[in-house]
Amino acid sequence: MTTNPDLNWLTDVNVFAVNRLPAHSSHMYYETMEEAKKSAPMKMRKSLNGNWKFHYAINPSNRPETFYELNFDCDSWNDIKVPGHIQLQGYGKPQYVNTMYPWDGINDIRPPEIPTDHNPVGSYVKYFHVPENMLEKPVYVSFQGVESAFYVWLNGKFVGYSEDSFTPAEFDLTPFLQEGENKLAVEVYQRSTGSWLEDQDFWRFSGIFREVYLYTVPKMHVYDAYVHADLDETYTKGTLKVDLQLNAPAASGSKVIASLVDKDHNVIESTSVAMNDENPTFTINVDQPELWSAETPNLYKLYIQLVNESGDVVEVVPQKVGFRRFELVDKVMKINGERIIFKGVNRHEFNHRTGRAITKEDMLWDIKTLKQNNINAVRTSHYPNQSYWYELCDEYGVYVIDEMNLETHGSWQKMGAVEPSWNIPGNKPEWQDIVLDRAKSMFERDKNHPSIIIWSCGNESYAGEVILNVTRYFKSVDSSRLVHYEGVFYDRNYNDTSDMESRMYAKPADIEEYLTNNPEKPYVSCEYMHAMGNSLGGMNYYTELEDKYPMYQGGFIWDYIDQSLVKEDRYGKEFLAYGGDFDDRPTDYGFCTNGIVYADRKISPKMQEVKYLYQNIKLEADETGVTIKNKNLFKDTSDYELRYTLFLEGEEVYEKTLQVNVSPQSEQRIDYDWSKELMNKPEEYYVHVAFLLKEETIWANAGHEVAFGQYIFAKKASKMAPIAANGEFRLVEGDVNIGVHGRDFSIIFSKAVGSLVSVNYSGKEMIAYPPAPLFWRATTDNDRGFAQSFVSGCWHAASLARRCTSVDVSEEKDTVQVAFTYKFSIHEKIEVTTSYTVYPNGSIHVKSSYKGAEGLPQMPIFAVSFKVPAKYNQLEWYAMGPEENYSDRAHGARLGVFKNTAKDNVEGYLNPQESGNRTGVRRVSVTNSDGEGVMILSKDTPIECNVSPYTAFELENANHHYELPNVHYSVITVAGKQMGVGGDDSWGAPVHEEHIIKGNTDLDFEFIIQREGF
Repeated sequence: MTTNPDLNWLTDVNVFAVNRLPAHSSHMYYETMEEAKKSAPMKMRKSLNGNWKFHYAINPSNRPETFYELNFDCDSWNDIKVPGHIQLQGYGKPQYVNTMYPWDGINDIRPPEIPTDHNPVGSYVKYFHVPENMLEKPVYVSFQGVESAFYVWLNGKFVGYSEDSFTPAEFDLTPFLQEGENKLAVEVYQRSTGSWLEDQDFWRFSGIFREVYLYTVPKMHVYDAYVHADLDETYTKGTLKVDLQLNAPAASGSKVIASLVDKDHNVIESTSVAMNDENPTFTINVDQPELWSAETPNLYKLYIQLVNESGDVVEVVPQKVGFRRFELVDKVMKINGERIIFKGVNRHEFNHRTGRAITKEDMLWDIKTLKQNNINAVRTSHYPNQSYWYELCDEYGVYVIDEMNLETHGSWQKMGAVEPSWNIPGNKPEWQDIVLDRAKSMFERDKNHPSIIIWSCGNESYAGEVILNVTRYFKSVDSSRLVHYEGVFYDRNYNDTSDMESRMYAKPADIEEYLTNNPEKPYVSCEYMHAMGNSLGGMNYYTELEDKYPMYQGGFIWDYIDQSLVKEDRYGKEFLAYGGDFDDRPTDYGFCTNGIVYADRKISPKMQEVKYLYQNIKLEADETGVTIKNKNLFKDTSDYELRYTLFLEGEEVYEKTLQVNVSPQSEQRIDYDWSKELMNKPEEYYVHVAFLLKEETIWANAGHEVAFGQYIFAKKASKMAPIAANGEFRLVEGDVNIGVHGRDFSIIFSKAVGSLVSVNYSGKEMIAYPPAPLFWRATTDNDRGFAQSFVSGCWHAASLARRCTSVDVSEEKDTVQVAFTYKFSIHEKIEVTTSYTVYPNGSIHVKSSYKGAEGLPQMPIFAVSFKVPAKYNQLEWYAMGPEENYSDRAHGARLGVFKNTAKDNVEGYLNPQESGNRTGVRRVSVTNSDGEGVMILSKDTPIECNVSPYTAFELENANHHYELPNVHYSVITVAGKQMGVGGDDSWGAPVHEEHIIKGNTDLDFEFIIQREGF
């Protein structure tokens, strides 16, 4: 046992664990069967979570070097909470960086060197008494997660040292215990050799951020259990083989009694094995076992009893067991014999207040959210998660790629270019042991979880012999899982590292090219659809590959949750902050906000698209009925009820609920049973079809929608165009203004302004700022990555400045038309004509026409935008919704009537940007609290529309929501077309061709403004 700690270990690649106990399975254990069956809290464990005495130093030379000594007085120190990050509790500051190392540009170092001037040290002290039930027994301490390296002392004696932030480190405290109070001292360093291996895209924290506890064990104890739940090739016979490792050789006459119990508490099989050594094994055969999959997460409970030579039960280990077979068959990954499709997300452990120190409640919310939105797989990007997460995935049914704690991105990729001149670990043998230790620690802890079907060798660490040896290790200890590693894409000499072709952010065309050229391996997008800000456009291009290519097996969206932290603005109001907001430099600013869930665990509107495209049951509705395609591998539809609802212009006119049991991987046709007389009006009908949960489950309430489809019937006529009402109006052509006045309305156009300047209904002025052509939207994160401002910046200028070159007035019997023609400095040939036709009832028909020209870049939006007073902020939509949607992100939207407010129509993307758009708009009313205001209606073709408290330019000029101006208006933007939001990546990928607006194309659209509630 090493007794002399050395600060040089922090930079010694060969020292990463001193006196640390060997990694082992994360099983529970009890003294009695009764406790085990109840899954009661473990009496042989005592939490050390809570307040610890704490001292912070900016670097090692400023630390209290002898704080661990018994006579060192720490009483005057402040307290810090464990688990928790140092930087989120008032010490130092959090720092967000993506690929570069956090010291880039500050310290000129290379691996395994670390900064000496800035290496924060947290000195922790916890005083405790040994619990009564642990007296005279061995006592151990378990640190479930400490970032990034730490030394441990007890009562002034050195205990041990460990690196690897995301797997447990355990030490034997028994030799150092004393009667009464004990002093546990822990010195945590933010930077160590391990920091070079932990260059993940995340906030850089340090400290004891997962739970800490003392534990003891019975005299005879299962130190490690390896449960092999195998299936034969017919998937009908299960073999449960269990390898046990005891803490000491068992006495003669001792035995293991094992019982396998099903979900109804019936004993399936039992066995008894004499223990002749400290590594007993036993086997249980199961005929026709219920199989585990994400669709049907069937679990058994295995009870392992250790019985001593006197016949007394010494220990009971309850272990959940799932029988499943995961394998490659003819180059296709299969679960229990069926081709698997990963409908996945990458998931960081994150909470907006506590960072990666998340709670069980956070994890429960996450697992339910995944299941409710048809997400069936998670990649633990890019480190092993808390053990409880895997238990949830076992129970709820989620496939897991368990990823070891390895990323060295900054060592081989600089400014986006591959330049591995000093890449680690590469082929450097001195890095082999420290890297392999991380793989072993993950494997040993997690090996018994049926939800884990793939081991991952880490992330974005290039390729080489070191990582290839990690794969060899996984294969040597586990034949029931495959191995994943994406980095071989950069060096095919190490192709054997991964059992699957795994790429990041490949375009759909690139994936098809691979799949159509005699591929060697199945394809998985380990990261795709970079969901940064307003994103996820074009996701359907990826999911459509599922049915086209058997070797395409899905992917994992980047990513699940925004990594943003709570901070206060200058007025003390909380907001969600991103990189740079904590004066952290270097930083990658808002690149941490990539989630389909906001950091405060509110669901983003992007989830609407995910849920629809990931659904396993496709409901293809048409004029006469719905074709149900059950693409589940194992699960029929008996747990759901089918409901179809007919609507007329947003009003329900018929609903039917019925039971339909469609077998997995089959389809069935259901015809509607309403009478034709129900659809006799010359207006718009549409039908919604959904499968709803019949009964409450552990992840959703009864009535939860698991699948959806719709069909919009062709309209026989249009009611949208206003019909001229009886009555008279008068036209007044002044020197400057053109007025059209009716019984209770007054509409004024200005030749000087070059626009409509007043719409007054019943004495209420509606125009706060005149309509104008708009070609610019508030830049999204994906727009920034594509350099939209550079590529299409001329449209920004065109939206701010125009010249009205002509005003034409014409009067017919029942209408007055005023048309304005505009020229723009960006190109002499383009022009826009906006015509306003006023009807006797005060309605205004607006038509905007654009004449294109060659040599112009893509146009973000073609719209008319104007302001109404802020009190008109109540919105009711008959459009696609309920959440915002765009031309390339509208598959999950549905036609209906939805309500919100202008304020709520601004989404919570941390960097203010375009949000709140609706496609397929038939009408939207913008009213005050009394229901008075205006309605925007489409004429013959649905339009796009947005109503916001802010203009595109106000959003454009703010980096945070608190920087936005006070609200004075509601800004109504009516568009013939807005370009898609994209999402293939956020650093250069264009929006797909069919969702852009070309500047050389002639465009026009029409809509109507009419009074509402007057």
